[in-house]
Amino acid sequence: MLTITGASAVPAIRRFVHWVADPDVASVPQVRARVRVALEVWVVPLDIADVLLLAVSELVGNVVRHAGAGRMRVGVAPGAGRLRLDVADRGAGLPRLPPPRARRSTRRSESGRGPLIVQLMTS
Repeated sequence: MLTITGASAVPAIRRFVHWVADPDVASVPQVRARVRVALEVWVVPLDIADVLLLAVSELVGNVVRHAGAGRMRVGVAPGAGRLRLDVADRGAGLPRLPPPRARRSTRRSESGRGPLIVQLMTS
């Protein structure tokens, strides 16, 4: 779950949208486009929408890369000055933040950044 706070940034609309999709590469832009439409309908400010759309891309991409078979579920809900984003799959593992830079090998430096990017953007 990802929650972006900004009391004046999100209208108090009680709606929830969600999609179920196969975790394949084609689903990343499809889910992102659907979330973009929902944010436009809810009149979410562009700076907040951009953060959420990047988070969607990173998290759905992470599912595509690591979840394997099964379905993924993506949901977005506004309300009470917040946006809530849920991205779930049937995989047994949990996303992990990369280890500190000093312990990382050069070979692995390009992977594992998605959860860290999402955490930094939404903190």
